[in-house]
This record gives sequence, structure tokens and C-alpha cells, in this order.
Amino acid sequence: MSEIRSPREPDPVAGEEPRPSVPTALTGDDAVELVRLPPLLPRRQNPWLIVEVDGTPAGHGALVWALREAARRDATVVAVHVLEDRGGDPLAGSTRARLLAQLAASDRLEARVLRAIAETGVQGRSRTAVLARPVFEALTAAAHGADLVVVGARGKTLLRHAVPRPPTRRLTRGA
Repeated sequence: MSEIRSPREPDPVAGEEPRPSVPTALTGDDAVELVRLPPLLPRRQNPWLIVEVDGTPAGHGALVWALREAARRDATVVAVHVLEDRGGDPLAGSTRARLLAQLAASDRLEARVLRAIAETGVQGRSRTAVLARPVFEALTAAAHGADLVVVGARGKTLLRHAVPRPPTRRLTRGA
């Protein structure tokens, strides 16, 4: 039979050494040990910048600005290429042709992002994505004030614009 030990006691057979004593608030059986808390995580995540890259000079300029802003704000840039809807039935047509179009768009997008990275020198802050037009329209609508509900396996979140606080008047003490 093996000897049963409490989880606090070191096991000399396993080579564990006794821990240094921790100061307690009380003595005896009513002693309370100090609790070491893990460091707090930041309250807010780093920002994300979504940039539509469509191959125009204006799209390239927006991507270059976003990369520089991401370096300044410690943010992540998501460069997005939007696939146009062909309209009609989404099940009609070849899925292979749609997949090839998506892969080609992804390759063009990666090349444009690499060009912008070479121009700015900002590395490690970008991601790429090829989106369907309805997804991009939902994100754009949320940016212009529409509510957007994001539903996932961990729950749902309502994203809406923060309403600016009205300017408060400061009262001087004794007024």
C-alpha cells in the first residue's frame, strides 16, 4: 500500500523539496494562505482593420495606410477581396468553377498584400480573406450604423455603434 499524502505535502520519493513557508494572516488551524492571482489580461483586444482590396490604386493606397496604422496601433489588417454574386440560384453552376475563381482571387490578393508589405516594411500584421458579396455588405452596413448580430458556437454578440456621450459640464468644488 502506498502512503496517502495531502496535496500540500512534498513527496520526498519524487524528489520534491518542501516549499518555502507562505506568510499567513492567522496561526494554527484557522490559517489563511495568500493567494497568488494570475496576471490580468487586457480588457480589450487589439483592433482589427478590414480593407477591401480590389486592384485599383485607391484600394492599394487604403491597404498601405492600414498596414502603417496597424503598426502604430498594434492591430491586425484583414485584406479582403470580394467575390461578386452572379445572381440567380446559388446552387446552380459548377462548384469547381467557383472554387477555381476563389483560389485565383486569393492568389491575386496575396500578391497585392506582399507588394504593400514590401512598400511599407510592416510585417506580421496582415491576414487575407476572400468573401462573398453578402458577407461584405453586412460588415459595411454595420460600419454605417446597422446592428450586426454575430452568432457562433460560444454565443451571440450584438455589434452596434457606440453612442457618443454628451459633453459633461464639470462643476468646480464648492459651486
